[in-house]
Amino acid sequence: MTPTLKIILGSTRPGRKGPVVAQWFETVARAHGAFDVSLVDLADMDLPLLDEPKHPAMQDYQHDHTKRWSAVIGEADAFVFVTPEYDFFAPASLVNAIQCLSREWKYKAAGVVSYGGISGGLRSMEVLRGLLVNKSVMPLAQSVPLPLFTNHITDDGRFDANEKMVEGANLMLDELAKWTGALKTLRG
Repeated sequence: MTPTLKIILGSTRPGRKGPVVAQWFETVARAHGAFDVSLVDLADMDLPLLDEPKHPAMQDYQHDHTKRWSAVIGEADAFVFVTPEYDFFAPASLVNAIQCLSREWKYKAAGVVSYGGISGGLRSMEVLRGLLVNKSVMPLAQSVPLPLFTNHITDDGRFDANEKMVEGANLMLDELAKWTGALKTLRG
């Protein structure tokens, strides 16, 4: 059975540019062929800030939005987070989405596509990796930073990646496929 990859778009900010980056990566992931791919936009999930009365490890969710989010993450075998860098950090929307669940994340692998200015969102990526480790997620060393990403957005609103960006995305997907297969044995 083909493993399921959820590409999670982490920014919910109005006017964000993340959707064009996420759509580009979704196209690359589908062409790669190792995963059954779906794109999840956190803006569509409508997750308030940590509003469940019980700790997420209990999985006793009271709110429909958390139950829906739990189902999305629970059915995934692997993740790629598409994240900007806001003030040298991952967006609060993404941090909240990760923290409001617990067991659903365990023993799954994750890659990161980050975008930003000259650093390509690398600081956001590093913060995100630390959080993922604490959720028992295996964050890959391979990542896809997209520096000066707005220079790659075309007049018609597409992300026009260069050859090295596409190569990096495919290398990360290769590693993600390996780790996903290995970690599946831990999930039973």
